[in-house]
Amino acid sequence: MRFYYILFLLICGSAFLVSAQNFGNNPTAGKYARIRGFKMYYETYGTGKPLLLVHGNGGSISNFENQIPYFARNYKVIAVDSRAQGKSTDLSDSLSYEMMADDLNALLDTLKISDCYVIGWSDGGINGLLLAMRHPDKVSKLAITGANLKPDTTTLDPFVYNEIAKTDKKYSDSLKHSSSTPLTKNAWKVNHMMLIEPKNVLADLHHVKCPVLVIGGDHDAIPTRHTIEIAASIPNSYLWILPNSGHSTLVNYKDQFNTTVNNFFKQPYRDISGNDRFN
Repeated sequence: MRFYYILFLLICGSAFLVSAQNFGNNPTAGKYARIRGFKMYYETYGTGKPLLLVHGNGGSISNFENQIPYFARNYKVIAVDSRAQGKSTDLSDSLSYEMMADDLNALLDTLKISDCYVIGWSDGGINGLLLAMRHPDKVSKLAITGANLKPDTTTLDPFVYNEIAKTDKKYSDSLKHSSSTPLTKNAWKVNHMMLIEPKNVLADLHHVKCPVLVIGGDHDAIPTRHTIEIAASIPNSYLWILPNSGHSTLVNYKDQFNTTVNNFFKQPYRDISGNDRFN
């Protein structure tokens, strides 16, 4: 989510800077696909089973600089800039998680990809869940970290929610001035979405058919109880809570994150019930 990335940039310094390989700004790997009324920017790396990477609110492909090199060894990595973010410019008035999930589906259709693995961070996790719900054939397995499924202080730490609200007011006030630009309106649109969405996703998680690895930090911007609630609502899910971590699990624990998610993709999902609960 937009505030999260700003906050973690301040805390972590260069954690989100684009690497020497220019992830998110690589003319060799990058292309545009004209879909659903805008041009979606994406980059591809490696070969193998397709793996879709979906960033959080206000982020971009570059946020996966710690994942792309690792997963490109064994997968065809497709990293995207979501609608109205990164290089996927869309200055229209509308934006929703459902729109972005349908964008991902349209991109996969354009690339003639029938199904893929998905990693979603923050808002990207919401988009991944909606993709799995709205287009179930497209998602083989899904790993999400730091997703929230209601726009309130039960699913966002109160400090984080209040900072998002402050940012919303700042943008709203800016839009009242004649000097306001389309980029300011776009920034407001992207941030404001977090105050009003998602809606009704939690109640529908039982429709998610693919295996899902639900991840969170024990001091995440998303309260641990909500991450547990998400995992408990998905029929075929694993839960992984990382200690001593906030929202940036795939930065703070990049090596452990990559190997654990890779193992989740490679190994069959195991139904742990009955006597298996003792193992």
